[in-house]
Amino acid sequence: MTTTSPIEKAGGATATYVDERVGSNKFLSRNLGKVFPDHWSFMLGEIALYSFIVVMLTGVFLTLWFKPSMAEVVYDGSYVPLKGILMSEAYDSALNISFDVRGGLLLRQMHHWSALIFIAAMAVHMFRVFFTGAFRKPREFNWLIGVGLTTFGLLAGFSGYSLPDDLLSGTGLQIARGIVQAVPVVGTWAAFLLFDGEFPGTEFISRLYGVHILLIPGLILALVTIHLMLVWTQKHTQFPGPGRTNDNVVGYPLLPVYMAKAGGFFFIVFGIIALVAGLVTINPIWIFGPYMPDQVSAGSQPDWYIGFLDGALRVMPNWETILFGWTISWNVFIPALVVPGIIFTVLGLYPFIEAWVTGDKREHNLLDRPRNAPTRTAFGMMAITFYMLLWVGGANDIIAVAFDLSINSIIWFLRVALIVVPPIVFVITRRTCLGLQRKDREKLLHGYESGRVLRLPHGEFIEVHQPLNEKELAVITAKHDYVPLPAPDKADADGVRNKHYRVQMLRHRLSEFFYGVNVPKPTAAEIEAGQHHAEEQAAIEAPLHEYEDSDVIFNAHGGVLHHPGMAKTNAEQVEGVDQRH
Repeated sequence: MTTTSPIEKAGGATATYVDERVGSNKFLSRNLGKVFPDHWSFMLGEIALYSFIVVMLTGVFLTLWFKPSMAEVVYDGSYVPLKGILMSEAYDSALNISFDVRGGLLLRQMHHWSALIFIAAMAVHMFRVFFTGAFRKPREFNWLIGVGLTTFGLLAGFSGYSLPDDLLSGTGLQIARGIVQAVPVVGTWAAFLLFDGEFPGTEFISRLYGVHILLIPGLILALVTIHLMLVWTQKHTQFPGPGRTNDNVVGYPLLPVYMAKAGGFFFIVFGIIALVAGLVTINPIWIFGPYMPDQVSAGSQPDWYIGFLDGALRVMPNWETILFGWTISWNVFIPALVVPGIIFTVLGLYPFIEAWVTGDKREHNLLDRPRNAPTRTAFGMMAITFYMLLWVGGANDIIAVAFDLSINSIIWFLRVALIVVPPIVFVITRRTCLGLQRKDREKLLHGYESGRVLRLPHGEFIEVHQPLNEKELAVITAKHDYVPLPAPDKADADGVRNKHYRVQMLRHRLSEFFYGVNVPKPTAAEIEAGQHHAEEQAAIEAPLHEYEDSDVIFNAHGGVLHHPGMAKTNAEQVEGVDQRH
């Protein structure tokens, strides 16, 4: 006989009450059993989401104490070296949070560290999506949302570490003002509008504060919500494996497995952020002092995600042009506005560019292995190399001091490397992918190399190959061989000129460039024959394995290794010899 507890009765009654009014039971039964694939790389998106939650929670705490005002006050807090110094209320309140509010420094550091982890997790998550082709139909909009989230993440981070009004953040704002002024014709007016007059003005911190705590977080929260809704609707992508196709999802249900794992993982992320924030100091604003427009902190470095922009500014030659009385600062306009604009525009349009080049209109729920898309992988590595070189350029002064190098030599090296190194990385990456494809083809045709050499009864030596297991076979055979688009005709059979010939020829050449280099997958018959041959070799070697498995070696007298049946002592050995003679 079963009994129902009062809690279960109350829960059931509540569920029935709600269902009779909103029809929730059908919705919950359909969605709570939704299946999610299980792979470690999918946790990257979860890290981004959970770190953003930590950013929001810690940000709410900081808003209770921070004063976004540039009104001047005399510091009278706990940090003795700055006592009596004239500073803005923003900087004074940031120092107050760090030294006089209980737990303030920990929460402020958690806020900063979680912001860094949020952007890093988004970047690596985007890498995973790009290299595996998860941006293809029907997920192009989600890719655009990811690019938007990355952009807003950069803006949120920059606006956040600019708020304390210390010397380091003020230096960053000075650079931002220079970038705005570099816009041709309207730059000066735009800078006056932004700072409400001459830099630094008296209103910018309060304006930036509203942007940082309301506008950008609201946009990020909206995009995250749309992103999760699309993932829920479109189902999750999955890596190749046994039983996995474009039409199914293999994994764990939302309840109870996935929710339990996700909940536990959130607390792991939260705990690691708290641990790092408690042990590793970041942005010690008390060291820099208040911002003074005529001063720049030595060795000033932005947060890592803005480093590429700082590096581009440092590497760019000092080019300026005067046209019709207007000064165009190419040395700021190109690296700070043109280069990032091109990068993010190409990044956002890439799914549509690849689909146009391939002519592929299929839905893709099964991910690519990076080796099976060598040109895409090579483009990705080339872009990462370009970014890393710019990132290094953002620290050229630190590198010059640390390694006793000439800063001019570093700048010229980076100028040359930005042009030469990315294409080299492209070629190396694509050839590496093709080499891995050939290795996979050999596995399909001959099995994988066991590293063991076997001598057959008639004297022949062979290297034993083992057949692939079900998982390896499913992963490798999931490769799809794309056929480049055919070359167009200049005219049809009636001699009518093809109006779209040039565009179609460009598309053909790009298609050849993308998919002309490929190691074709063997046919099903070739794969079956190759695996059967490997099974025959494994069968020949099987009796040896049985003998080795049955043979037990043990330590006998004197620590000498013996097999079963061998003499254990000298006397037994002599006795055995006498008996044989």
